[in-house]
Amino acid sequence: MAGQGSGGNVLAAICSFLIPGLGQLVQGRALPALLFFLVVSTNYFFAVLIIPAVIGGVIHLWSVLDAARFRELG
Repeated sequence: MAGQGSGGNVLAAICSFLIPGLGQLVQGRALPALLFFLVVSTNYFFAVLIIPAVIGGVIHLWSVLDAARFRELG
């Protein structure tokens, strides 16, 4: 079983860096992947308003960290 800091998590973090939620999808977590993608994409779409861009950036970073720190239970 791969744990936190494993090569799979590093790959997932890189995927989430490129596209928010992709790392969660690589890990088989479809719902978090969809939520991260929708929230970050929506905030980046409204980036001209400045505040959504900042919020989107923070949530995008959260997506990367979540993928990197994921540990399966069991």
